[in-house]
Amino acid sequence: KSMLFLGFLVFLGLALPGTQGKIIPRCEMVKILRQNGFEGFEGTTVADWMCLVKYESGYDTKAYNDNGPSRDYGIFQINSKYWCNDGRTPGSVNSCHISCSKLQDDNIGDDIQCAKKIAREAHGLTPWYGWKNHCRGKDLSSYVKGC
Repeated sequence: KSMLFLGFLVFLGLALPGTQGKIIPRCEMVKILRQNGFEGFEGTTVADWMCLVKYESGYDTKAYNDNGPSRDYGIFQINSKYWCNDGRTPGSVNSCHISCSKLQDDNIGDDIQCAKKIAREAHGLTPWYGWKNHCRGKDLSSYVKGC
Protein backbone atom coordinates (compact mmCIF):
# COMPACT_ATOMS: atom_id res chain seq x y z
CA LYS A 1 0.00 0.00 0.00
CA SER A 2 2.82 2.42 0.80
CA MET A 3 4.27 2.06 -2.71
CA LEU A 4 0.87 2.80 -4.21
CA PHE A 5 0.59 5.92 -2.03
CA LEU A 6 4.11 6.99 -3.02
CA GLY A 7 3.19 6.52 -6.68
CA PHE A 8 0.11 8.67 -6.16
CA LEU A 9 2.23 11.44 -4.57
CA VAL A 10 4.67 11.34 -7.49
CA PHE A 11 1.72 11.55 -9.89
CA LEU A 12 0.35 14.57 -7.98
CA GLY A 13 3.73 16.26 -8.11
CA LEU A 14 3.86 15.87 -11.87
CA ALA A 15 0.20 16.63 -12.55
CA LEU A 16 -0.37 19.73 -10.43
CA PRO A 17 0.52 22.97 -12.21
CA GLY A 18 2.98 25.28 -10.51
CA THR A 19 4.69 22.61 -8.43
CA GLN A 20 7.90 22.85 -10.43
CA GLY A 21 9.77 25.84 -11.77
CA LYS A 22 9.64 26.72 -15.40
CA ILE A 23 13.02 26.52 -17.06
CA ILE A 24 12.90 29.22 -19.72
CA PRO A 25 14.68 28.11 -22.92
CA ARG A 26 17.71 30.23 -23.86
CA CYS A 27 16.33 31.88 -27.01
CA GLU A 28 12.96 32.50 -25.36
CA MET A 29 14.77 34.31 -22.54
CA VAL A 30 16.78 36.35 -25.06
CA LYS A 31 13.51 37.38 -26.73
CA ILE A 32 11.93 38.35 -23.39
CA LEU A 33 14.94 40.46 -22.43
CA ARG A 34 15.02 42.20 -25.82
CA GLN A 35 11.27 42.93 -25.69
CA ASN A 36 11.69 44.44 -22.22
CA GLY A 37 14.45 46.88 -23.12
CA PHE A 38 17.47 45.19 -21.54
CA GLU A 39 19.80 45.86 -24.49
CA GLY A 40 21.80 48.95 -23.48
CA PHE A 41 19.97 49.27 -20.15
CA GLU A 42 22.37 50.89 -17.66
CA GLY A 43 25.25 50.10 -20.01
CA THR A 44 24.49 46.37 -20.12
CA THR A 45 23.72 43.98 -22.96
CA VAL A 46 21.20 41.18 -23.30
CA ALA A 47 24.21 38.84 -23.27
CA ASP A 48 25.21 40.23 -19.83
CA TRP A 49 21.72 39.52 -18.50
CA MET A 50 21.65 36.05 -20.06
CA CYS A 51 24.93 35.14 -18.40
CA LEU A 52 23.65 36.58 -15.11
CA VAL A 53 20.44 34.52 -15.29
CA LYS A 54 22.37 31.35 -16.18
CA TYR A 55 24.68 31.62 -13.19
CA GLU A 56 22.11 32.97 -10.74
CA SER A 57 19.18 30.63 -11.41
CA GLY A 58 19.88 28.36 -14.37
CA TYR A 59 16.89 30.04 -16.11
CA ASP A 60 14.58 28.58 -13.41
CA THR A 61 11.67 30.80 -12.37
CA LYS A 62 11.33 29.02 -9.01
CA ALA A 63 15.00 29.09 -8.00
CA TYR A 64 15.89 30.12 -4.48
CA ASN A 65 19.07 30.24 -2.44
CA ASP A 66 19.53 30.63 1.30
CA ASN A 67 22.10 33.21 2.41
CA GLY A 68 21.72 32.74 6.15
CA PRO A 69 19.27 35.37 7.34
CA SER A 70 18.15 36.34 3.82
CA ARG A 71 17.21 34.41 0.70
CA ASP A 72 17.42 35.02 -3.07
CA TYR A 73 14.31 34.36 -5.18
CA GLY A 74 13.40 33.69 -8.79
CA ILE A 75 15.07 33.83 -12.14
CA PHE A 76 17.15 36.92 -11.22
CA GLN A 77 17.79 35.73 -7.62
CA ILE A 78 16.40 38.86 -5.97
CA ASN A 79 17.34 39.22 -2.30
CA SER A 80 14.79 39.36 0.52
CA LYS A 81 16.84 41.71 2.72
CA TYR A 82 16.62 44.62 0.29
CA TRP A 83 14.18 43.99 -2.53
CA CYS A 84 11.24 41.73 -1.62
CA ASN A 85 9.35 40.56 1.47
CA ASP A 86 9.33 36.87 2.36
CA GLY A 87 7.95 37.31 5.85
CA ARG A 88 11.03 35.70 7.38
CA THR A 89 13.95 38.06 6.76
CA PRO A 90 14.63 40.40 9.70
CA GLY A 91 14.73 44.08 8.72
CA SER A 92 13.57 43.52 5.13
CA VAL A 93 13.47 46.81 3.20
CA ASN A 94 11.26 45.51 0.32
CA SER A 95 12.35 48.24 -2.11
CA CYS A 96 10.47 46.58 -4.99
CA HIS A 97 7.26 46.46 -2.91
CA ILE A 98 6.61 42.82 -3.73
CA SER A 99 6.17 39.50 -2.01
CA CYS A 100 9.18 37.27 -2.71
CA SER A 101 6.78 34.45 -3.63
CA LYS A 102 5.67 36.52 -6.65
CA LEU A 103 9.28 36.27 -7.89
CA GLN A 104 8.95 32.48 -8.10
CA ASP A 105 5.92 32.14 -10.37
CA ASP A 106 6.11 31.65 -14.12
CA ASN A 107 5.11 35.27 -14.82
CA ILE A 108 8.45 37.09 -14.77
CA GLY A 109 7.05 40.57 -15.52
CA ASP A 110 7.37 41.65 -11.88
CA ASP A 111 10.82 40.02 -11.66
CA ILE A 112 11.89 42.12 -14.66
CA GLN A 113 10.65 45.36 -13.07
CA CYS A 114 12.51 44.63 -9.83
CA ALA A 115 15.73 43.49 -11.59
CA LYS A 116 15.74 46.72 -13.62
CA LYS A 117 15.24 48.76 -10.43
CA ILE A 118 18.24 47.00 -8.85
CA ALA A 119 20.41 47.59 -11.95
CA ARG A 120 19.25 51.22 -12.19
CA GLU A 121 20.17 51.93 -8.57
CA ALA A 122 23.54 50.14 -8.91
CA HIS A 123 24.22 51.59 -12.41
CA GLY A 124 24.90 48.06 -13.62
CA LEU A 125 24.98 44.45 -12.58
CA THR A 126 27.46 44.52 -9.68
CA PRO A 127 24.85 43.46 -7.06
CA TRP A 128 24.77 39.99 -8.67
CA TYR A 129 27.73 37.79 -7.69
CA GLY A 130 26.95 35.30 -10.47
CA TRP A 131 27.54 38.08 -13.01
CA LYS A 132 30.62 39.50 -11.23
CA ASN A 133 32.26 36.09 -10.82
CA HIS A 134 31.43 34.49 -14.18
CA CYS A 135 30.42 37.14 -16.75
CA ARG A 136 32.03 40.54 -16.18
CA GLY A 137 34.69 41.34 -18.77
CA LYS A 138 34.15 38.13 -20.77
CA ASP A 139 32.99 37.47 -24.33
CA LEU A 140 29.33 36.63 -23.78
CA SER A 141 28.25 36.48 -27.42
CA SER A 142 27.50 32.73 -27.14
CA TYR A 143 24.57 33.52 -24.82
CA VAL A 144 22.62 35.23 -27.61
CA LYS A 145 24.09 33.47 -30.66
CA GLY A 146 21.42 32.15 -33.02
CA CYS A 147 18.52 33.77 -31.18
